Amino acid sequence: MRLDRLKQFFSRRKLPRDLRYEDARLALESQSSEIKRELAARTDAPPETLYYLAGDEDASIRTLVAANHATPIQADELLQIDADGEVRSELARKISRIVPDMDESERRQVRDRMLVLLEKLAQDELARVRRIVAEEIKSCPHIPKRIALRLARDAEIMVCGPVLEYSPLLSDEDLVEIVATTRVHGALESIARRRNVSSYVADAIVATLDIPAVAQLLANPRADIREETLDKVIREAATIEAWHLPLVMRPSLSLRAIRRIAVFVSRALVDEIGRHHQLDAETQTWLKARAQSRIEERQVEDATPDAAAAAIKKAFAAGTLGDDQVTKAASLKQKGAVTLALSLLCGAPEPAVARAIEVKSGKGIAAICWRAGLAMRTALAVQIFVANVPVDARVLPRGGVDYPMDESEMLWHLRYLGVPERLST
Repeated sequence: MRLDRLKQFFSRRKLPRDLRYEDARLALESQSSEIKRELAARTDAPPETLYYLAGDEDASIRTLVAANHATPIQADELLQIDADGEVRSELARKISRIVPDMDESERRQVRDRMLVLLEKLAQDELARVRRIVAEEIKSCPHIPKRIALRLARDAEIMVCGPVLEYSPLLSDEDLVEIVATTRVHGALESIARRRNVSSYVADAIVATLDIPAVAQLLANPRADIREETLDKVIREAATIEAWHLPLVMRPSLSLRAIRRIAVFVSRALVDEIGRHHQLDAETQTWLKARAQSRIEERQVEDATPDAAAAAIKKAFAAGTLGDDQVTKAASLKQKGAVTLALSLLCGAPEPAVARAIEVKSGKGIAAICWRAGLAMRTALAVQIFVANVPVDARVLPRGGVDYPMDESEMLWHLRYLGVPERLST
């Protein structure tokens, strides 16, 4: 009888829809990797079967067990010390999604063991495992704060970045302490992008004079920057071009700040000040005079088309062509240089890039800049200063920083313009 059952079982390609305990036991006895993989993924598999499979020599089977929400906590604890990083990654993804949804009504012992697992995964030796935990719990207010703090202080930006940007568990005091002590490149930018940045945290970021972080802070419309702190930025900003555009676009600038900024920014940015801010007649007249005087300044005089194009080609050959150069060329209204830069960076023919600029396609320009690996703020500069996209047709950064369109929409615009969807190798 037993032999007949085994023969019948081996003749199947898949497990039955209604899985019985006997079916699971026969699947284990079959030693068929295909059947065991199917069993490992079944949420109706007996817990002891999944525990047994957690020790299987085939890592792909253990990975499926790790991802299975029906796997008992005892098996999860075994998988947390698995030698295979992919197994631990799947476990991290599952546990990080389960724990935030657990409430006090669930068995305290299970919840406590889950939290211990989560904390251990947040300390995993592989950064990609820790990154999965960070991405999954970044916005969750219902995990222990110590886990969020550990991840926020991680040495890898892929781990600490999401938590620093989104976690509601980090207090202003926590953030200021991290600003003062972190050595992770990009950590301050993540803090500057938070949905709400208090004046206390903004003061700490500005005190570092970290150029990318202060630029992100200025670009964040929900960052509370005190007038005294903004004065400090303006005092340092004359020689830091990365701050010019976000300063000009900063909402609610005082007339005093506007006049100080207009002294050192390009003519194109002086013009933008007048368009972006509501000004009294006296300040408008002063700005027009200032814009006229900027025409004579050396920065604009030296920006010949040939010299600008040569500078773009040189930067591209050196691998340094990026947001700073493109934003600078855009603010000087160097259409040819900007077109060349975008063409080189996204692997598109210059006519395709020029077409998006000529037709004043805000979405097309944003898609090209995205394909070129540039920031959305750079795309905005190209729209304003090179393409002269009308105000009501401009594509604006989401949250002052991010691209507002999803990937599928941007790919559609690239196809429409004849721009490669992927960079050529």
